[in-house]
Amino acid sequence: MTADVYTGKHRREGAPGAPGAPGTPGTGIPAQGKPAWSKAGRLLAAQIVVIAKEPYPGRVKTRLTPPFTPVEAAELAAASLSDTLATVAATTVARRVVALDGSPGPWLPQGFDVIGQRGAGLDERIAWALVDARVTLPLPVVLIGMDTPQVTPALLAAAAGPLVDKTADATFGMAEDGGFWLLGLREVDPDLILGVPMSQPDTGPKQLARLEQAGLRVTMLPQLTDVDTVREAERVAALTPGSRFAACMARLRVPAAQ
Repeated sequence: MTADVYTGKHRREGAPGAPGAPGTPGTGIPAQGKPAWSKAGRLLAAQIVVIAKEPYPGRVKTRLTPPFTPVEAAELAAASLSDTLATVAATTVARRVVALDGSPGPWLPQGFDVIGQRGAGLDERIAWALVDARVTLPLPVVLIGMDTPQVTPALLAAAAGPLVDKTADATFGMAEDGGFWLLGLREVDPDLILGVPMSQPDTGPKQLARLEQAGLRVTMLPQLTDVDTVREAERVAALTPGSRFAACMARLRVPAAQ
């Protein structure tokens, strides 16, 4: 099998051993055997990418410290990521991918391909995660982060469905803080994302404007709260009783209350 490698706008070529090729470290595609998506059977013909950081203390959820310690913030990040991956695993799509900054851990379930992130800013990391997923499997791509553990399989299917049946070119979910929690594309062009200022109060509207200015038909998903602050963490935990995230919040908050 020879993988496609993205070499520029609308230009792809095969390159054994290049990024995305079987056996290349970080691709999640072994030199022998089949990647996870090829074993999935006849499902919704799309793929979901979770862009994530390894939940290592001091590198994730830094806005939760204080009141939480870096270790506790990392535990919350791991719980949020685990809930997100469990939801993706329960969604009937052809392939599931983690675009990871760091190393896989026990939080990674079976059935996911892992690709490394590349690029400097978040706009680059998002753009190339979408590209790298698409070149190894030419199906629509839905990308989400690790900060919305309340996401459901129904929401993800609603994001993938219009791309699969070609009633939309993009699907998009705004975040309550002005960012976005989901971006789905039927055809991936990194110029749709590169240069959009990320982590700003108007990131979501600017990203949506970029899609619309390109003439794409955009289907909107419900607005969600992503977890960056303690207040947001408490709200999301209240929305998801029984989740790993809610259990982790309850465990960490009980000692503080005593």
